[in-house]
Amino acid sequence: MRYQRTNGECTMLLRICAGLAAVLSAAVPVSAEARPATGSRLVLTYTADAGYATAVKLTCDPAGGGHPKPAQACAALTRAGADPARLRPADRYCFLLYRPITARLAGTWRGRSVTWAHTYGNSCEMNRATGVLFDF
Repeated sequence: MRYQRTNGECTMLLRICAGLAAVLSAAVPVSAEARPATGSRLVLTYTADAGYATAVKLTCDPAGGGHPKPAQACAALTRAGADPARLRPADRYCFLLYRPITARLAGTWRGRSVTWAHTYGNSCEMNRATGVLFDF
């Protein structure tokens, strides 16, 4: 027998992930002297209409956080000026299967506040467009 999630369960999953993103993005109070002016602290998330979501924290200068490839993700953001829409898409094909997924980036990039969100037709399209950035 196959188990299907109810709308209530999907809503609960999305709320849990939104709460996780809020916790990950919470700043620890630091004095103005100790805070680097060019620091980069970001939370990257993606949520799917199918009922799953995930989030990671990414720091740059130096590269770190929970992202599996922080140095490559920071390099990609540097090339794109912290705007994932400016990333060069990979040269590969994706199936025409509509399973919407929304990628989000929020936080501080080199001392300035940044936010970005985009909904893709499926996870392959998201990974093709954003490369290593949302590959977690």
